[in-house]
Amino acid sequence: QLQLVESGGGLVQPGGSLRLSCAVSAFTLDYVAIGWFRKAPGKEREGVSCISMSDGSTNYADSVKGRFTISRDNAKNTVYLQMNSLKPEDTGVYYCAARLSTLCGLRDSRYVYWGQGTQVAVSS
Repeated sequence: QLQLVESGGGLVQPGGSLRLSCAVSAFTLDYVAIGWFRKAPGKEREGVSCISMSDGSTNYADSVKGRFTISRDNAKNTVYLQMNSLKPEDTGVYYCAARLSTLCGLRDSRYVYWGQGTQVAVSS
């Protein structure tokens, strides 16, 4: 059983930055991949980024490449999403999720455990 808790959301102006954190409680994360997803009003949930906790391999949605960076701290069982050059279209509720695999992907149907989400609003 995994539990995930997100933090770090808030209101930021366009062009600004935020860092989201996902704290994961689990006996071991050796065979786990963590993904970040977002849900904007009126839109379907979409995958943003993911990371394999075993080898650190990552994946990004085209819409965030070059602006967002995902990283992990295995000692703290925490995954971070550094978001730079934020745009209004990045607004939404951001969720972290876990799948029992060494491979990460951006399809939310593969993820079994989900956090409660943290709100990100990008507005002037």
